[in-house]
Amino acid sequence: MTIYEQGLMPWACTAATVRGRLYEEAESPTRSPFQRDRDRIIHCSTFRRLKHKTQVFVFHEGDYYRTRLTHSIEVSQIARSICRALGLNEDLAEALSLAHDFGHTAFGHAGEEALDAAMEPYGGFDHNAQSLRLVTKLERRYAAFPGLNLTWDTLEGLAKHNGPLTEGPIDHKNPPKTLPYGLREYLALHDLEVHTHPSAEAQVAALSDDIAYNNHDVDDGLRANLFEFSQLQDIPLVGRAIAEVKKRHQDLAPAILIHEVVRRLINVMVTDILEQSAGRIKGLDPKHPGDIRGAGAPVIAFSEAMEKDLGALKAFLNENMYRHYRVNRMSAKGKRVVTELFNLYIEEPGLMPPEWSGQTQDVGKKKVARVVADFIAGMTDRYALREYKKLFDITALEI
Repeated sequence: MTIYEQGLMPWACTAATVRGRLYEEAESPTRSPFQRDRDRIIHCSTFRRLKHKTQVFVFHEGDYYRTRLTHSIEVSQIARSICRALGLNEDLAEALSLAHDFGHTAFGHAGEEALDAAMEPYGGFDHNAQSLRLVTKLERRYAAFPGLNLTWDTLEGLAKHNGPLTEGPIDHKNPPKTLPYGLREYLALHDLEVHTHPSAEAQVAALSDDIAYNNHDVDDGLRANLFEFSQLQDIPLVGRAIAEVKKRHQDLAPAILIHEVVRRLINVMVTDILEQSAGRIKGLDPKHPGDIRGAGAPVIAFSEAMEKDLGALKAFLNENMYRHYRVNRMSAKGKRVVTELFNLYIEEPGLMPPEWSGQTQDVGKKKVARVVADFIAGMTDRYALREYKKLFDITALEI
């Protein structure tokens, strides 16, 4: 255990329990393995592209709405707070939080749906598997290996942060076709034990994602006037927070009122996780990170009451925000851009930049399709819109 990991619980992931890297490297004398993973994630080009990828609102709709980048930073802050309170490894949770959305396309879930539909004859597209593909293959920064060569523990967390992917052990060299392409491709090289739960840190990162997006979608939705503040009062979780704020403060400006409500929502969700998880850990009595992975259920969780409250909040956001006609209109545009770019590139791969079109020489259509999908998946919103205009607007002067 390094000096950075003193005071962690026995079931936390540490330098002493880390399960290595696919390509062997001498570890850093000044950073733990998970600090090094986090730093590699922050410095890679995929991380930088997140600043112009949609969370809900496309970049040109306003500078104050969340992007994939700001969302990931918010997730990491929440995850670090939870890990510190539970004696878990903050650096591993931070690395997972910062990389968890790497595989998302432009235009949010609409873009992914369009790319998955286009790729259906060629093996489909899955953003979680694409995250793994990016950090293990598509990022090209190092002379000694492809990808970022992250630790097994970080790759495991990216692959299965939402839980086991198969019901039992598999032959990782011949993974089942039910798993997404990018995951099957990597498992042939490196067994990530996809039948088990991930580390406690990965579970923290997954729930921190839920906390972050539910709360910032409330914030962004109000700021975008997709729904009114008064509509939120009927949602039990939010209504209680609103009542508490109004009891303490009178006549607040709308922006401050929103922030005061959201910060209380985040706090009550984090507190619920800490209380529920402490009870589960006590019942399991783990002695090693492997005990967390081998448990039959997650050890980091919300209470049943909180799950019910979150269900009501998610239903409200789904109806009043994600299905709002303004969001639907932009999503429809995004789907059209992704679909038409895919169809054009697969028929004329030479229209892609040389570093991409060069990978399509003398290969079958399935391989060409995967290269096209990798190229499109890496696009930011504005790059995709610019490419679309260049290729489909006959009057566009820029090539």
